[in-house]
Amino acid sequence: MIASRSTFASSIRRMLRLAGTGAGAFLLAFGSADAAIGISGDDPQLFEEVRQADLKVATIGWRLASGNAALCDRLEAGTGMQLHTLDQFDSASRDAAGKYFGFATPVAIEAVVPGSPAERAGLKADDSLVHVGPVEISKLPGKPVSTDRLVAAQRAIAELPADASIEIEALRAGAALRVTLQPVPVCKSRFELRIANDWGASADGTMVQIGSRFIEEYSEDQVAGVIAHELSHNILRHRERLEARGVSFGMLSGFGKSVKYFRQTELQADLLSVYLLANANYPLRATIDFWKAFGPSKAGGILRSRSHPAWRDRVATMEAEIAKVETLSGRPVVPAMIADRALPLNGNWEALLVRHR
Repeated sequence: MIASRSTFASSIRRMLRLAGTGAGAFLLAFGSADAAIGISGDDPQLFEEVRQADLKVATIGWRLASGNAALCDRLEAGTGMQLHTLDQFDSASRDAAGKYFGFATPVAIEAVVPGSPAERAGLKADDSLVHVGPVEISKLPGKPVSTDRLVAAQRAIAELPADASIEIEALRAGAALRVTLQPVPVCKSRFELRIANDWGASADGTMVQIGSRFIEEYSEDQVAGVIAHELSHNILRHRERLEARGVSFGMLSGFGKSVKYFRQTELQADLLSVYLLANANYPLRATIDFWKAFGPSKAGGILRSRSHPAWRDRVATMEAEIAKVETLSGRPVVPAMIADRALPLNGNWEALLVRHR
């Protein structure tokens, strides 16, 4: 059972407080040791709270990625396994984490998405993986206090055929376990939670990352809107297409010729997110409710990035698209923009925009 939003808020505040204590470090499944979170080695409750937070993001990601496979030309074998590694813990907390999660191999199942192929196959949280199809877990590269081995495992599993059964060998409480998992094709993306006190959300073509503040302050349906926006960037190959235009990323994205291309991709992601939410049976108005709560204090005035259109105009644009989608009865709905994802960006963002009145 996934914990309530109030529980997540309490957990995240605890993790952020501990981040400055130096009392051990835990890396969530998102990238580098630079983002380590301090966690006391004798705090098993916090280990479980982190598991539940990761599962919440994984469940939203699974629902979006599986519900929109028809829109994706890059697919992977969807299993519903949320993985983690002992490498993610530093020396101060590694022993406690190993005992709490029962690591018997370098990579284990942190959680299982409800209703997923992993659950149907009988896999459970804390099963330690030995083989996933031809992927031999012990041979995956990794190093302490990093997610290198985790990313290697995720990428290797993602390369398996999306529609062929997978023989999995694992250890459960020391006993050998062998199951056959029948994956389903899903959009190719990893979904990762970043514990931080900012409002970061991003996509790099193969990964979607969302900051913990979103989970702390907004409903699951509203968070799904944020994740759908980032997944849209991956589906539409925006990173590749922006790089092909030679744009400047980071602080320079709001200046010069880069602006028009970034605004085009942001509006395209807004529009496609409406379809992703519809195909995954999320309430479409939830993303509008999110922006009306988030926009005034976090995306307006001096806080607005020039690489993004004004938030009220983005809301008006999505509201117009929602009105179109609500007239369509069939699912999944595949919008016309999917056919254009191989084309160069033209920077004509104003053609996509509906102005707020």
